[in-house]
Amino acid sequence: MSKPIEFKAGTLSAVTALIRELDNVRLADTLHAMLGGTGEFFAGEPAVIDLSQLKTAPERADWSGLGSLLRRHGLQPVGVRHVPEHLADSARKAGLAVLGDKAASSNEQAVTAPTAAKAEPAPAAEPAARPEEATRRAPTMVIDRSVRSGQQIYARGTDLVILGGVSNGAEVIADGSIHCYGPLRGRALAGAQGDATARLLCTNFGPELVSIAGVYRTFEKGIPPVVAGKAAHARLVQQNNQNSLSIEALTLD
Repeated sequence: MSKPIEFKAGTLSAVTALIRELDNVRLADTLHAMLGGTGEFFAGEPAVIDLSQLKTAPERADWSGLGSLLRRHGLQPVGVRHVPEHLADSARKAGLAVLGDKAASSNEQAVTAPTAAKAEPAPAAEPAARPEEATRRAPTMVIDRSVRSGQQIYARGTDLVILGGVSNGAEVIADGSIHCYGPLRGRALAGAQGDATARLLCTNFGPELVSIAGVYRTFEKGIPPVVAGKAAHARLVQQNNQNSLSIEALTLD
């Protein structure tokens, strides 16, 4: 007789919402600017709220309002990490799991594809590198195939090179820059950990979304003719003391 319930070990791929201010009004304005007012953009993806870069911790947090704000853009908040101790109980009461660093690390690595090469060990004469240094020195990840719909590739701590295309519904993420040598049709997020110098280069531009260091641009109204189907280059530029996403055509000959 089969049991009415079973438990199996598994991993969950979740979006990380790196929040630097627990001010829901400012967060709402920022999300509107980043996503162009697009409702349900993330299509129900689970999200982990990361407060590791929180500038100032308020005495209280409106977890319910924050959850509603994220759900408005299609994210389903499931937990919070790096939460200040005095805010942990209220987060639990709001239905959020308070996650430890180990759980968060396992979650992020669950979507990491194998790299094309292994990092070389440091010379014996040098002291062992700290974990964050090792991440920054990771070799470039090379994917020598196309990324199909529903697949996700994450180049943690390095650049990502794709020798094929990225289909609609696929997602490619890199902490560094992204180079795509086939048609780019899905989502491409470079500088995922906040590297504003990261860039996105492709030979055939037609994505659903592009992002550099958290600055997003979507294309519900179509790709601009100047870059549609052409080689293109996306980067951040300074405008009015704020980062703006610039997308330009590339001349290859």
